[in-house]
Amino acid sequence: MRSLVILGGVMTLVMMPAAQAQEQAAQPAASTVAPEDAVDPRAVDALKRMSTYLTSLNTFKLTSTAAMDVITNENQKVQMDSVSVYQVKKPGIAINFSSDMKQRQYLYDGKQFTIFAPAMGYYATVPAPATNREFLKELYDKTGIELPLEDLFRWADDDESDINALTSAFNVGTATIDGARTDHWAFRSADFDWELWIEQGDRPLPRKIVITDRTDPTLPSFTARLAWEVNPTLNPADFTYVPGPGAIPIQIASATGAGQ
Repeated sequence: MRSLVILGGVMTLVMMPAAQAQEQAAQPAASTVAPEDAVDPRAVDALKRMSTYLTSLNTFKLTSTAAMDVITNENQKVQMDSVSVYQVKKPGIAINFSSDMKQRQYLYDGKQFTIFAPAMGYYATVPAPATNREFLKELYDKTGIELPLEDLFRWADDDESDINALTSAFNVGTATIDGARTDHWAFRSADFDWELWIEQGDRPLPRKIVITDRTDPTLPSFTARLAWEVNPTLNPADFTYVPGPGAIPIQIASATGAGQ
């Protein structure tokens, strides 16, 4: 609630007589400023509980309706919308990404990974490890490709480096997102501010996410609302790419230094 407290203080100050306002303005602000640098253990627990729940699901479908800020050559911020539809099983990840700028399909079936660009007809297929976790790590290490929203699943790991990288984490309050009652959490690391709205109750699903890039003076952000279907029946054929007529195979570029 700290952001709301600060906002409320400003609103109250406007209504005070000038002398009283000056006197309060001269007082130390430690009571409101100091906690902003703290990492609330409840926020960390919320991240871990969310990730543990997500990784426990045998299957799920997820629709991410997103808006991303893009900076023009004239340093003007414009917004681009996109929709990503996920299907996930163990093992298996299928993502259909669609925006007015591009369309992509990402398919992993436990044996191979394929990227397909429907508008251009290009596809690339490479061998892949046998589990989702190994696949995501190897994909990033070898190609630099990071699939959308995969970070939501890694907080259940024993690796504390991501937790230690947090410089601020706190509860903002509660909110209703698309009919679901959620807890609203705010986080800060070296380069990014980000927020998560996590569903209350026995299904700690992330229902909304906002990420703001503080390395850019324009502070571009990514916002997504997340709609979930838990443990649906999925078609195994949806996870394997079968080239159609005219499809053109290409190679996936390796990340700089990969394999060295």
